[in-house]
Amino acid sequence: DMPLTELFLKELTQPVPQEADIIAAEIQRRHGKAVDGVLFYGSCLRTQQMTDAVLDFYVLVRSYRVAYEKPILRWLNAFLPPNVFYLEIAHGPQTLRAKYAVISTKDFEQATTPHAVPAIIWARFCQPARLVYARDSVIQERVAQATGQAALTFIRRAVLFFASPDGNLPIPSADLWHTGFQETYRTEFRTERPETIRALYKASPERYDQITRFGLQRLEQQRVFDLQEQGGQWTLSMPLLQRWMRRCGWAVRRSLAKVLYVLRLLKTALTFGDWLPYVVWKLGRHTGVWVELSERQRRYPLIWGWPVLFKLLRQRALR
Repeated sequence: DMPLTELFLKELTQPVPQEADIIAAEIQRRHGKAVDGVLFYGSCLRTQQMTDAVLDFYVLVRSYRVAYEKPILRWLNAFLPPNVFYLEIAHGPQTLRAKYAVISTKDFEQATTPHAVPAIIWARFCQPARLVYARDSVIQERVAQATGQAALTFIRRAVLFFASPDGNLPIPSADLWHTGFQETYRTEFRTERPETIRALYKASPERYDQITRFGLQRLEQQRVFDLQEQGGQWTLSMPLLQRWMRRCGWAVRRSLAKVLYVLRLLKTALTFGDWLPYVVWKLGRHTGVWVELSERQRRYPLIWGWPVLFKLLRQRALR
């Protein structure tokens, strides 16, 4: 996996905007010596929009016991990682906003492998990210290997929708990533417009094409499938029974992942703070469906927030 690891290591270590450094420093202050690394990712990284937005981070910790004073947070994080938190920092006349997910470095690595049921890690970290802080070069290397593995897992899953018994079905790189992102979004109760999904690939097509080439070659070496390349066009051959079994396996994983996603949403209500307005804002931005919250719903979201979620379900903002 060396080409993929080197590609991701180079990408992870690129400079970040000052705002990301400021937030990473506050995260380190909150969680102290437990922090192995801080990853910056998501739409704000792609667009370089740091104000009037919520920046996304993943925080890798060496131990949940060291990361938290409260035992309940340790237990919740170990039982169903990650824990998600929200922070705001005054930065001159502006307010920086971020949400960050806490996960152990070991759990993060495991969540990038094909054995992981949910796609929340491997589908995010096959995309561009920056390692804003790393404890040392060992952590830096581990994160590069894990993100490279995330790309392998993504491609391994996405090719199932292109494989044919006779090997005659071509795999355009753009379609591979578009289909893969579309399918992984379906494992969560999240909706993204088709143009938003396509924009993920369009933001850096050369990068994704290079990852596709390295990833398919590596998976062929691992005998995951038979692959042919001719004139820059890939075709994949997989026995019909094997393809059917893997598609069924993906359907089961997708259903289980949705259950885990709901459980994480409930858990996030205990850690995130003012979570219901954030969820409504996030959904409104992505779907155009806006819901007004009452003061009672804002103050007691766990009790009175359910009518809002049911309304969004009826309007198909969630599905």
